[in-house]
Amino acid sequence: MEVVIFHGLLLMKLNYIKAMKLELCAASIEAIQVAKELRFDRIELCQSLEQGGITPSPGLIDYAVASGVETHVLIRPRPGGFLYTRDEIEIILRDIWECKELGAHGVVVGCLNKYGEINKEVLTLMMNKAGDLDVTFHRAFDDTVNYKRSLDVLIDCGVKRVLSSGLGSNVELGMINLKEMKEHANGRIEIMPGGGVNLNNIARIAKEVKPDAIHFSGTKKYVLDKNSMFSETVLKIDKDKVARLQKVVLA
Repeated sequence: MEVVIFHGLLLMKLNYIKAMKLELCAASIEAIQVAKELRFDRIELCQSLEQGGITPSPGLIDYAVASGVETHVLIRPRPGGFLYTRDEIEIILRDIWECKELGAHGVVVGCLNKYGEINKEVLTLMMNKAGDLDVTFHRAFDDTVNYKRSLDVLIDCGVKRVLSSGLGSNVELGMINLKEMKEHANGRIEIMPGGGVNLNNIARIAKEVKPDAIHFSGTKKYVLDKNSMFSETVLKIDKDKVARLQKVVLA
């Protein structure tokens, strides 16, 4: 009897590992290429990762889609918080439409109201514009107060997944909430931890949270064009770091 139970649990674990996906936050041509080479399940495509990511150019979206990588595009018109003006909302809706035209697989959105809650009215506009695209709600979620109420709003609106650090500034601080979020979701929406995922915690996230996916960027600071008067310090993809993170989960 013990042997049968043991094998049953082992089989369940193997099935779970196979089901959990890995999403690479890709903010450059090099990151898209790494995602393709390492066969990531999908990417969240953005630009200006140093500012938390903003909507990428149509050219970069087209390039990512043409590469064959499953591409989900961040729709964020500016850095900062997620209380948007009417004009910013119009830009967001136009960007969603552009992503559909370019053949993206999904969009990644977020919007809050002045009370720090998910703006259901604006989110509904985004969902309608997205149509049959996959919709992920990004870490604007972590700026809300009550994760259960926020999850219920997302579920009611038909959002497919939420990217979250568990309402903490990083996944380490939000680990308990992430586990409770997974339980509360109960299969109605995918839970995807992200924000501070590294080699020291990714195995723990996979084991304790049992998420539907894990999101990370695998970057390091890099001085771009250091001999130019326009040199900038950017976050650049580190292929070795990305491969190590992937290996920990898939081992």
